[in-house]
Amino acid sequence: MVDNQGNEIHIAIANLARGLHNSSLAGSDVDTVLESITAGAVEHVGGTMYAGILLVEKRKKKTQSVAASDPVVEKLDAIQMDVGEGPCLEAAWEHTTFRLDDFTTEKRFPKFIAEAMAQTSVKSSLSFELYSNESSMGALNLFSDETNAFSLAAEETGLVYATHAALALYRAREKEHFTSALASRDVIGQAKGMIMERFNIDSLQAFELLRKLSQDSNTPIADIARQLVDTDHPARDSSA
Repeated sequence: MVDNQGNEIHIAIANLARGLHNSSLAGSDVDTVLESITAGAVEHVGGTMYAGILLVEKRKKKTQSVAASDPVVEKLDAIQMDVGEGPCLEAAWEHTTFRLDDFTTEKRFPKFIAEAMAQTSVKSSLSFELYSNESSMGALNLFSDETNAFSLAAEETGLVYATHAALALYRAREKEHFTSALASRDVIGQAKGMIMERFNIDSLQAFELLRKLSQDSNTPIADIARQLVDTDHPARDSSA
């Protein structure tokens, strides 16, 4: 006999993964994919009332709350930033999953718990590492106003979903970087053409001139090229 709860978990994961996959295939930008991740978590991960993503810059140790499904998530993230502790930060830093079943009896993260209880109605949370690279980390964070809101089944669903979410976010970022790279190549090509025509030189000489301007001004070649193109072809005033 097939376990009904197991079926529900697999169906929920399949729905979540399908939604994220369709979002990335549709060419959605990073912000849209982030919004899809938190919206999907609220809809499909059992017990979730609110969801958000916390991004952490490793070097500067700066944090950013993004794609929050409700202002209470931003409030909880702000509390963690202020007190320097909490399940979302821990999930990002320690590459693990944190489930807090009951804030009223929780002994971990005492500063965060005290402020969360004082400023919000949230009573339980579930946090997953979303991704980690050389410069930053991210955690997917789920919250509820109910105690013991997240079952083992919800934790299993959320863990697999976080993996799919990380892959979707990676694809969106790669696409964004690729699009940006194409745009840079295009503007560099335009600038080279302008220099070749103006100074009657070949492509290699034109690129060498761009490279020298870049080095002398400590400015990326793409930015130098964009400045040249904008100077020669200034954007037309849309209000005119």
